Amino acid sequence: MSDEVEPDSFYDAVGGMPFFTDLVDAFYDRVERDPLLLALYPEPDDLGPARERLRLFLAQYWGGPTTYSDTRGHPRLRMRHAGFVIDEPARDRWLHAMRGAMDQLNPPTPYANALMDYFEMAAEAMRNT
Repeated sequence: MSDEVEPDSFYDAVGGMPFFTDLVDAFYDRVERDPLLLALYPEPDDLGPARERLRLFLAQYWGGPTTYSDTRGHPRLRMRHAGFVIDEPARDRWLHAMRGAMDQLNPPTPYANALMDYFEMAAEAMRNT
């Protein structure tokens, strides 16, 4: 019998909320430097609420606490993003910023691959023009 403890979820395996906090911070640090992405935010001078929503959503999606749904209801991502023009360049820049954040954190390959697969699918699903 092994003494290694298996994580209960993907969320636990990547480091829990600290991982998602660091990932979202690294992502939004890039958003703040990208005029195209920054223009998508209704309050570009205060990205704190957007950071918090993404952090809570990702944590919940990957098996963490249900705080996002408890406070905001069902994610309804496409509906929540429908009011923003998300075209191919915006999608690509979003993915570029997220890849940079992932590279900065450098999670183990299987987790990085799973995260990027999800981000690529979600970014395409949000594209509306």
